Amino acid sequence: MPDAYLPEGSSGTAVSHEASCLLNTSDEDAHVRFTFYFEDREPVGPIDLTLGARRTWHVRLDDPKQIGGIELPRGVPYAYAVESDVPIVVQHSRLDTSEGYTLFTTIAHGE
Repeated sequence: MPDAYLPEGSSGTAVSHEASCLLNTSDEDAHVRFTFYFEDREPVGPIDLTLGARRTWHVRLDDPKQIGGIELPRGVPYAYAVESDVPIVVQHSRLDTSEGYTLFTTIAHGE
């Protein structure tokens, strides 16, 4: 996902955040690996997660408990790669409430 960015601010009750929405339709658990990349610093990761068979998981990228204890910086552009040992679907979503309410989503393609 080349366009990732955790907005610095939020307004109202909704917290600005990003999520990597994972879908595993196979009969096997997926061993998923995240690596985070930045313009001006070394990559962070890999972070290894397990996505159960026939399950979905909206991994909140602003929640260190969900991504191996790392805290991604807010207000800094970054990108991330997702690898899996079984085919999965990955959808990136951003909710930006810093100046109103904006939702951005995209689906990655990889082989």
